[in-house]
Amino acid sequence: MTNNLTILWADDEIELLKPHILFLEERGYSVLPVMSGAEAVDAMAEQQVDIVFLDENMPGMTGLETLSFIKERYPQVPVIMITKSEEEHIMDEAIGSKINDYLIKPVNPNQILLTLKKHTEARRLMSQKSTLSYQQQFREIGFELGADHSAEEWVELYRKLVYWELELSSTDDANIHDIFISQKAEANRQFCRFYENHYAAWLAGTEEKPLLSTTILREKLFPLLRESKPTFLIVIDNFRYDQWKFIQPTLEQLFRTERDEMYYAIIPTTTQFARNAMFSGLMPGEIERKYPQYWVNEDEQGWKNQYENELLDENLRRHGFNLKHSYNKVLNAQYGHRLATSINNLMQNKLNVIIYNFIDMLSHARTDSDIVRELADDEKAYRSLTLSWLEHSPLLEVLKELATRDVNVVITTDHGSVRIDRPVRVKGDREVSVNLRYKQGRLLDYNPRDVFEVKDPAKIFLPRLHVTSPYIFCHENDFFAYPNNYNQYVQYYMNTFQHGGISLEEILIPYIVMRPK
Repeated sequence: MTNNLTILWADDEIELLKPHILFLEERGYSVLPVMSGAEAVDAMAEQQVDIVFLDENMPGMTGLETLSFIKERYPQVPVIMITKSEEEHIMDEAIGSKINDYLIKPVNPNQILLTLKKHTEARRLMSQKSTLSYQQQFREIGFELGADHSAEEWVELYRKLVYWELELSSTDDANIHDIFISQKAEANRQFCRFYENHYAAWLAGTEEKPLLSTTILREKLFPLLRESKPTFLIVIDNFRYDQWKFIQPTLEQLFRTERDEMYYAIIPTTTQFARNAMFSGLMPGEIERKYPQYWVNEDEQGWKNQYENELLDENLRRHGFNLKHSYNKVLNAQYGHRLATSINNLMQNKLNVIIYNFIDMLSHARTDSDIVRELADDEKAYRSLTLSWLEHSPLLEVLKELATRDVNVVITTDHGSVRIDRPVRVKGDREVSVNLRYKQGRLLDYNPRDVFEVKDPAKIFLPRLHVTSPYIFCHENDFFAYPNNYNQYVQYYMNTFQHGGISLEEILIPYIVMRPK
């Protein structure tokens, strides 16, 4: 067996460690023994080293001094501290100096081997394990896809798919990636068929409906408002469930996740429709009829979401809440920083709503900017960019402040997005809506087999602009393209992240309740 890894082992009693060194060499490791910190530094300057075992108590240059030197010059090399001392202050100092692991003498060969694998082969071993585990799960998931599912069962199946998507993102096995992508595509086909078959019945009340945009606040948020502590509702526009699972470990350094749930977005999965429905507790057609002063149709001038706070006020009053609350929409970093410094003032309110539009802006920027396209080239990079934004955003400042107080923190969204890669031809006049994933308007020309067609918008409680204005929705990874300049149009939008239609990623979205640790 050949590992092609070089271990630098620094210990002033290195002769006593020969049995350990022979044990490792028999397993294909190359061991470079030295007797002092100075020799370790010189050896690393002369040849490449993959990992360092470092005795803490050596004459001359101590283990901690050597550690500091190595980390300054070779920060990517794992260093394992080995010591006789169990004093806590030494452990604290070593950990503070970014030690990778800590072993107490006497160590046995299997301890050393386990530590080596942990720090030099963990990625490969985890990748192999993930691949094998998914291969075992593949048939089970395939069997599930062949069965009829309830709305709740689709949530659990999507949760499972997201888990495997994140697990397999660390493997370099292209074949297993292709297999998963195919299985997820089949899941999306089945889900779209399910959603299209049941959606109108849910809204009409002839079938039991899942949690929807219109019921999520009433069913899940409003009960929290009866508690004595303040509740902070953080709505991250265009936030997908896989993005939540990717940033969850970061937030759980501050909070304990009480509930990790999903709900169903209404269609169109756009801010104008889905978020207004969420805040109002009403479908868009009901908002237009009941509160016409708060609804702006697509053919009218004006910002489509300028009355979210007023719609929330009405929703609270309808359900018997007369409470003090705030509404904050963060559109730039400066406002976000100011918000983080005003948490004390917000603590006087029972409910504080904070809207963050960054991920939505990111998806649009990715469409318009070649640089952002490269930064978020695929699903994995898109998730990574979301985490990078969070770690450097005012939102994390706000969350750190909230983590020191007795509050409820709810994180959710109004819709997700999907990476589009299949154009669907459509024709229409100048009044047709511009969204890539849904259209409404007169004189629409399309193939009904390619879309989810709703000829009577009233059946799904949407406003009708004209007597002959149907809605059509893309499903899965499709997007609408006009015949004029077709190739240029398709090339511009291909592989961008869009929303408005029907897919697992757009429809099944996170609703998370967290409490400070």
